[in-house]
Amino acid sequence: MGIWQNGEAIFVKSVFNTSQLPEAQYAEIAFAGRSNVGKSSLINKLLNRRDLVKVSSVPGKTQSLNFFLLSQGLYLVDLPGYGYAKVPNKIKNDWKGLISSYILNRETLICVVVIIDIRHEVKSQDLELVTWLKNEHIPLLLVYTKQDKLTANKRLHHAAVLDAGFGISKADRVLFSAKTGEGREELISKIEQFAV
Repeated sequence: MGIWQNGEAIFVKSVFNTSQLPEAQYAEIAFAGRSNVGKSSLINKLLNRRDLVKVSSVPGKTQSLNFFLLSQGLYLVDLPGYGYAKVPNKIKNDWKGLISSYILNRETLICVVVIIDIRHEVKSQDLELVTWLKNEHIPLLLVYTKQDKLTANKRLHHAAVLDAGFGISKADRVLFSAKTGEGREELISKIEQFAV
């Protein structure tokens, strides 16, 4: 779809509590992952934009739900990263409440894209999130990112280990690189399947 090529998306708003959510009129795809896993870079690459989503080297920088509207009427929602120790507990708990309330109650949310660094083994917080989403029957798609940092053989091995750890099949995930764009077309295709 041309939409993805042209990066026709606009930043709509940052949401710090559920009362600020935009009107539920378009389908929404949310992007979740650990702090510094590359959510912002992935969304920028997806839209062929360099700076639509602000990329920070500071973990825990995103503290709100950030809504981006694509021209064909689809929201991409950048969720706050999780798992960063230096964020105060109160803020962590506020985030957790905001994210879980949004995911459980938002009727226009059609999928949560969970972003995992392919170089690492399954981390407990990632597994907790994936298990919770499955238990709540929330559609999800895993994206193993930063694949450009591994050789082809290591990539396949790490992906297989993660698949087993999360209890998913190859069809339930995408290998991706925000640097090279590998996996972009497959990710777009899978997102569009959810958006049908």
